[in-house]
Amino acid sequence: MKTIGVIGGMSWESSTEYYRLLNRYAKARLGGHHNARSLMLTVDFAPIEADQRAGDWSALGAKMADAARHLERGGADLVMLATNTMHRVYESIEQAITVPFLHIADPTGSALRSAGIERVGLLGTRYTMEQAFYTGRLLERYALDTLIPNEADRADVHRIIYDELCHGVVDGRSRQAYQRVIEDLKTRGAQAVILGCTEITLLVKPEDSVLPVFDTTALHAQAAVEWAIRPD
Repeated sequence: MKTIGVIGGMSWESSTEYYRLLNRYAKARLGGHHNARSLMLTVDFAPIEADQRAGDWSALGAKMADAARHLERGGADLVMLATNTMHRVYESIEQAITVPFLHIADPTGSALRSAGIERVGLLGTRYTMEQAFYTGRLLERYALDTLIPNEADRADVHRIIYDELCHGVVDGRSRQAYQRVIEDLKTRGAQAVILGCTEITLLVKPEDSVLPVFDTTALHAQAAVEWAIRPD
């Protein structure tokens, strides 16, 4: 089994979910006492979040590249970034390491196309929803038409992520707010919804949504395990 390197801490609430899922999928695939062989480097989220607000993506790219290099030196055979938003700087990571990097949008895009989805709604931070690094990849590589919530709903979705979910707060009223946003996306023609922030899985489960749910956290972790156990 190859070693999976995870850049975590953005936030650590979702990083714990990554650790659980990586090990659960490895056990499901291999049985017995197996779990995933992995390393995690947990960054301090406070300066990361401050750089995000300031729009200093160059500094963020340098920090993610440094984290990736640490993982490779520690023995990682694959590097993954346990956050959707910071894939804004994925090229900095790829250029900093010699081992493969697993982009979070790719397992999701593949799963959507396999399910016959052509138009999908996207929930995430405002950076993920509004900037082209995520929706552009889904369009260019998977021919997916991505719908995002209206401006007011984007503000609500973003606020709940940073003010609640990143602090481990799971509020039923916020779940209802997300459900209303998903219902609006369905009305606008979305055939499914992407939980495009790794914290959203803490709040929204498949049974909470009127649309089929594609959870980036789960799909990313599963793809990493499949890569790690695949023979060279």
